[in-house]
Amino acid sequence: MRRSRGIFGVVVASALVVSAEASAQPKPKPAPRKPAPAEVGPLFSLTPEITQKLKSADEAQIRAALDDIRLAGKAAASAVPLVSEVLEAGATVGLAEAALDTLASIEAPAGSAAVAPYATHRNVRLRRAAVKALFRTKGPLAVAALRRGLSDPDAQVRGLSATGLGSLKAKEATSDLVVALDHKVSEAAASVGQLCAGPECDELTARVGRLPLDVVTSGLDQVLFRPSEEIPDDAKIKIIGRLRELGTMEANKFLKDVQGRIPKSWSPRVRQAVDQAVLATSGGAE
Repeated sequence: MRRSRGIFGVVVASALVVSAEASAQPKPKPAPRKPAPAEVGPLFSLTPEITQKLKSADEAQIRAALDDIRLAGKAAASAVPLVSEVLEAGATVGLAEAALDTLASIEAPAGSAAVAPYATHRNVRLRRAAVKALFRTKGPLAVAALRRGLSDPDAQVRGLSATGLGSLKAKEATSDLVVALDHKVSEAAASVGQLCAGPECDELTARVGRLPLDVVTSGLDQVLFRPSEEIPDDAKIKIIGRLRELGTMEANKFLKDVQGRIPKSWSPRVRQAVDQAVLATSGGAE
């Protein structure tokens, strides 16, 4: 019995020594993870087959080629000249729409030259499609066409043009947008708010009480939440003060909404101005 206990003790002691030595050994470093493969966009090649279809007189073949190009998106930049030819040659309304959508999906400024004339087409459906495409083809030609679109007979074209100018950061169109706003293009307010600086922002604020408040505040909201490098605190406090002076429940509702979204980056001065304006307008009348 004693001998068994002695053997057992030796075994345990040996195991402890082995365990201690193992723990003293440096642990191997895990193998570095292989970086995930970069996402590869859809490949596109302007094959003779696609070229032949685009040059065909068969609308079904042209549409099939446009579908292939549209699926490739930006990768299909080499197809812009041929798709532009489809528009320049004249096409049915449906085919022209498909070609406009295709150039929009490629998002190449070179496509704006073929798209822009359709923004003044006699067919309102094509004008709307062209304006939407110009959002994405971008460039100076797109901006010029969208500025013309602000006075289009169709309200939807006017609204889309105003929104497009804001999305393209077309600061040179700010004064045109202010005029459009006065001509009941309500979408122009948000774009003015995105683009204005100094006196232009003051023109937007000056329309509080003259235009429907929900229209004007769609632009003032943009101004208030732009970074301080673009819109200084004094300009933001001036806007808040004008809404406070208005004193209506509608103004209070907007100010409360702003109060609930105040970012940490805002200065204490602007925060305080909002807080005080909310309190001051809480008893306002409609």
